[in-house]
Amino acid sequence: MNVNFDIKGLHQIGAIPAVRAINYRFGFIGVGNMGGALAQAASRSTKQIILCDHDAQKAADLGRRIGCEFADSRTVVAESEYVFLGVKPQMMADLLEEIKKTLKQHRDVILVSMAAGLSIKTLRKMAGGSYKVIRIMPNLAVEVGKGEILYTTSENVSKVEIGKFLNLMEPAGHLTGMEEEDMDAGCAVSGCGPAFVYKFVRGLSKGGVEAGLDPETSLALAIQTVRGAAKMLENNADDIDTMIDKVCSPGGSTIEGVKKLDEANMEQAVVDAVSAAYQRNIELGKS
Repeated sequence: MNVNFDIKGLHQIGAIPAVRAINYRFGFIGVGNMGGALAQAASRSTKQIILCDHDAQKAADLGRRIGCEFADSRTVVAESEYVFLGVKPQMMADLLEEIKKTLKQHRDVILVSMAAGLSIKTLRKMAGGSYKVIRIMPNLAVEVGKGEILYTTSENVSKVEIGKFLNLMEPAGHLTGMEEEDMDAGCAVSGCGPAFVYKFVRGLSKGGVEAGLDPETSLALAIQTVRGAAKMLENNADDIDTMIDKVCSPGGSTIEGVKKLDEANMEQAVVDAVSAAYQRNIELGKS
């Protein structure tokens, strides 16, 4: 597989002047769904950002939109303090091979990986050195500043470097430090969880439509209901069973709906979804 994050043809799309010889806080190699969302979030705390993508036009467009520079992968590594490796796990080896020579010339760079399943040890082996690594697992809500970002670091990342990273990433949402062995499980909940929530919201909305609501109204009600329910859980000392009981009046309508969810074994289906995502994270780390 050829990743090829060079931008030899970028001048042809009328995109880029020569990159200035300045340092950047963040460099992003790969600005797809997650990389692009993180770049947008980071741009709310600093404009010292440089972007790169195998799709040169995508990097150019995002750079213009958030007011940041864009260049080739080697320039990103050479000019950035933190370099986000925003590629799929299956593409990581090719990307690191592409930038390996530049990495050797700039060994103080801090690599930030968001590749599911790939351990710090594996990343270092691919990169060919004991580089500083911050491994993160974000979710897409970083785009709106409400994300959950799990992070762990290699032993040679200093407290100052971690603190600077956390401060710069604060506009993305909430950051949770954890041991690396817990990252795969944590990602199965927070990284994959939004898709599970979206499916629930869609079901809630479809139920409203079947009951007679128009689709727009029903979806809006479903979204606000999930938003409010999550806030209640966040700010309430009661456990979840107690919270459910508060909504389910004896003989009322809510409890009739809950009975249907229980008959369908909805909670176990969610448990199974998280378990399947967790197992896939483990498989990705082995591939």
